[in-house]
Amino acid sequence: QVQLIESGGGLVQAGGSLRLSCAASGRTFSNYAMGWFRQAPGKEREFVAAISWSGSTYYADSVKGRFTISRDNAKNTVYLQMNSLKPEDTAVYHCAAGSRERMGSRWYFAKALPSWYDYWGQGTQVTVSS
Repeated sequence: QVQLIESGGGLVQAGGSLRLSCAASGRTFSNYAMGWFRQAPGKEREFVAAISWSGSTYYADSVKGRFTISRDNAKNTVYLQMNSLKPEDTAVYHCAAGSRERMGSRWYFAKALPSWYDYWGQGTQVTVSS
């Protein structure tokens, strides 16, 4: 089991920045790919960004150039730095963990698919006002 706890959400004006954190516990963090997904009211869960066990990163086109995902294996934490926020970024942001054992070489197509992630946090609300 892996427990994930997100923090750092809040209310920010358009153009502002937030940094989300996701603290993991329970298994060897470095063996997991980590992803950030978001869900706005009435919409499906949407991929935002992912980072593999080796540090490779991948972003949705909608956030590329504005968001940065990173990880600190010593602190068992993954971060999402969000800059130049837009009202359309408003959503509940969830972090997720997917095992290297399961994803392996399938990382290249699995990284943006929720079904490949085994553990999920409860989410943190991000609201961007115009």
